[in-house]
Amino acid sequence: MIRNTDQSWGSFARLLHWILGLAVVGMLAYGWWMNHVPARPDRFFHRAIHADIGYVILLLMVVRLIWRAINPVPALPSGTPAWERVLAAVNHWALYLTTIVVALLGWAHSGAHKPRYDDWFGLFRVPQFTTENRDAARFFEHWHIWLAYVLIGLVALHILAALYHHVIKRDRVVARMVTGEAE
Repeated sequence: MIRNTDQSWGSFARLLHWILGLAVVGMLAYGWWMNHVPARPDRFFHRAIHADIGYVILLLMVVRLIWRAINPVPALPSGTPAWERVLAAVNHWALYLTTIVVALLGWAHSGAHKPRYDDWFGLFRVPQFTTENRDAARFFEHWHIWLAYVLIGLVALHILAALYHHVIKRDRVVARMVTGEAE
């Protein structure tokens, strides 16, 4: 089943979840590595690849939010306390918003930085919405990095919540995202 139901996530939502999850975690690790290795001749190459994947993540996040808007969202198990429901909603929306903002700040940095990171895997140029400006580039990069750390915290909280559901509560919340089975 491609579409979501009130009880389970459809295959497309699950595919987007896992692709984005792996891509975001991979990009956070790659970004950390890029910023903590000594300057080297291939630094621009790695930053360009990081930007290329960031554009894809931004596009997939938009697709994910559209898909979420036109599909039902499976309900949490009955009996889930209100504080858990609120925390789940806040964490999900914070993950979506922070991922988008981090990607947009990276894109803004690309246009303000010289040279730009706009050559998407050598296939075409990604339009930029900022212009070259060293101070702006530093500003965008600073917030891109700091919000990436916020994103790490949100991802960790999301993973801990999944473990809590799977190991402690032993409900089917995680199974719904892995196999699509209903509650």
